[in-house]
Amino acid sequence: MMKLPVISGKEMAKFLAGLGFMQIGQRGSHVIFLKEIAGRRCKPVVPLHSELAPGTLLSIIKQAGMTRKEFMELYYKR
Repeated sequence: MMKLPVISGKEMAKFLAGLGFMQIGQRGSHVIFLKEIAGRRCKPVVPLHSELAPGTLLSIIKQAGMTRKEFMELYYKR
């Protein structure tokens, strides 16, 4: 399995926006997104850090309703 990419919070926010997630708010350095997927509300929170830790990135991926594999395919396809 491929390693997760090292990306910034801003890059992750831009990636989610490209997938149709709407930014609904911000609290300090954390941006909150929202998208309804198959009747389920996904509400990932992205910290705008210069580099996201692997565990933080995995947490955001899960909050966005994706698997690690789906994220990798979408991220590298763009």
